Amino acid sequence: MEPLDVIGWAGSALLVWSLLQSRLLRLRALNLLGCLVLLGFNAAIGVWPMVGLNVVLAVINLWYLWRMLATRHDDKAYQVVEVRTGDDLLAHILRTHHDDIVRFNPDLTLDGLTRRDAAAFLILNADEVAGVVVFHAAGDGVAQVELDYVTERYRDLTPGEFVFRRSSYFIDRGCRTVITPAGMRSPYYDRLGFQPRGDSYVLELAS
Repeated sequence: MEPLDVIGWAGSALLVWSLLQSRLLRLRALNLLGCLVLLGFNAAIGVWPMVGLNVVLAVINLWYLWRMLATRHDDKAYQVVEVRTGDDLLAHILRTHHDDIVRFNPDLTLDGLTRRDAAAFLILNADEVAGVVVFHAAGDGVAQVELDYVTERYRDLTPGEFVFRRSSYFIDRGCRTVITPAGMRSPYYDRLGFQPRGDSYVLELAS
């Protein structure tokens, strides 16, 4: 097989692989890379209609990548909605994503998510649920986070930050310190000002 053929097959494999991704950012990045490889391949063999197609697809992917990255910290793109811990929608989300939730929160107990003094928040992107945060006031001004979960499509982003950035959610409940679940996999809290403490992270809120 000629080296040019290998490049063409590699570009095609990247495109197929990208379509198998459920994480939006990764899907767009891999699809863009595949388009660029095939753009070069088709230009080398002079198949100009395919060059034009891959140029268009690359521009579309660049647009979506720019949009996702530019709005990842924009509270106009993400909305936080508080719900009751017994809310049917929250129960449905927890049930639907149960296995994935447990994978990233191995020490999670359902009792902490249904207690009456807990506060639950859904983070929405348009009409799609991007994440869930549940915490309760543990006494002495401490808010204990029971769950901070990001759905797989938004896994490369950090929608939970829209809860933690608004200290009023915690201060209005008499909390000045936020403690994350212990042993959580792939935490992102250091980007939000949390400090590591044992297996958890701690955020001290300003008054």
